[in-house]
Amino acid sequence: MATYDPLRDLERVASSFFDGGRRGPRQMPMDLYRDGDHYVLTADMPGVDPGSVDIDVDGQLLTIRAERTLGSGEGVKWITRERAAGSFLRQLSLGQGIDTERISASYRNGVLSVTIPVSEQARARKVQVSTDAAESPVLEVAETKNA
Repeated sequence: MATYDPLRDLERVASSFFDGGRRGPRQMPMDLYRDGDHYVLTADMPGVDPGSVDIDVDGQLLTIRAERTLGSGEGVKWITRERAAGSFLRQLSLGQGIDTERISASYRNGVLSVTIPVSEQARARKVQVSTDAAESPVLEVAETKNA
């Protein structure tokens, strides 16, 4: 049997107050790391219908939208309802050097994974330094005197 905890209710009211009681899009927690020649973004989206996930790339702006709906529970008396329903939104500026045509995504067990490849032109590469053995460069240092 659940017990009533007045501090829990106070915490819920305080968090909704500081959250602004907003009904608009919420942010989803995410991680972003680079693994070789691509970036990997993972975002927690538990309870989100995979069909509601929408990922757009507009220029260098990546936008992730999703919707979580909860059953209305008509005719029931809620004891507590802490899970948030609504829309989620996250936008990231990709910057230069990203291959936006090859971005891919998957959704498993409530986690969205987005793979963001680095473009071929932006990948690290070695630059060979050539020298002409007949004409070795000479470094001359001129001495200056302060008057």
